Amino acid sequence: MTLKIGWIGCGIHATQMLLPQLVRHDVRIAALCDIDAGRLASAGRQFGVETLTNDAAELIGTPGLDAVGMAVGPDQHLAFGLAALERGLPVFMEKPPSGTAAGARQLRAASEKSGKPLLVGFMKRYSVGNRIARNILASGRFGDVLGLTGYYMTAPGYFAGNVDYTGFLLHHCVHYMDLVSHLVSPVTGMSARKVEKTPGRILFHVGFNFSCGAIGTIAMGTAQSRGAPVERIEIMGDHQRIEVEDVVEVRWHRNPPFKVADPEATLLDAEDTLTWKPNFTAAANEDYKGYHALLSDVVPALKGEATPAPTIADGVVAMERLEEMRRLLGL
Repeated sequence: MTLKIGWIGCGIHATQMLLPQLVRHDVRIAALCDIDAGRLASAGRQFGVETLTNDAAELIGTPGLDAVGMAVGPDQHLAFGLAALERGLPVFMEKPPSGTAAGARQLRAASEKSGKPLLVGFMKRYSVGNRIARNILASGRFGDVLGLTGYYMTAPGYFAGNVDYTGFLLHHCVHYMDLVSHLVSPVTGMSARKVEKTPGRILFHVGFNFSCGAIGTIAMGTAQSRGAPVERIEIMGDHQRIEVEDVVEVRWHRNPPFKVADPEATLLDAEDTLTWKPNFTAAANEDYKGYHALLSDVVPALKGEATPAPTIADGVVAMERLEEMRRLLGL
């Protein structure tokens, strides 16, 4: 059954990242909504949609919809998500699901009451390098995770004219409040510290304790150029280590013998480091960021099938952790 979806929000992220990957699936965009008439008309033309409106309530009430998707602001996610669930429609929304953990809990309660799923766009789970790392960990070949370290950075230009870190926290940092448990295990405790030399340039380290006994640290901040690599994860095990660089390069260090003094030295399938990086010249519609893979789970979930797609329950956990981090940092 082709899923007929109504979509709210036709900004750059939606029209360049989400909707192009959405229509690769068995989906028809039946209606579009945006408050900007120019963006709305452009998206309608781009995706061949004739039913256009600047009123989210009108879109949610469009006859014949199977689901509603949205990529708007946190407050709109809460309001429009509640309205769609009240109408009995499954929902997909970009992260964050709300501006607050309380709002995320409202959405969880509404999803449970309606019996309809609300899926959240935690695509970092599906970014290709992270997905490879997760599959290695789940295979049993890595053993116990002892620790996780990583960083995610952006630039201070994100706050041009208004030094308010809320956008960075809600739209970027929230990913890692979800991802760390996806890779390791539930978080049982957090700590945090920061340095802020000038307004708009902040660096903070967040420490995690995990239920499996592992420890972790993620450094996040706004003190690096977006033109340089800004994302890295390292997962430590016993004589093993997985490194994911910028979500597209993976190294799995295992337990190789010393080779310098061995005249017969070679590379061993079972012991030496394995590496992977993509061929960016391949003429294929690959999506290394993970939106296509995420939507591969979201679309059948919107149809009522059981998939691993992140749900509003995951959104509540991530938002509660984010608020704890903000409390610890005084942000």
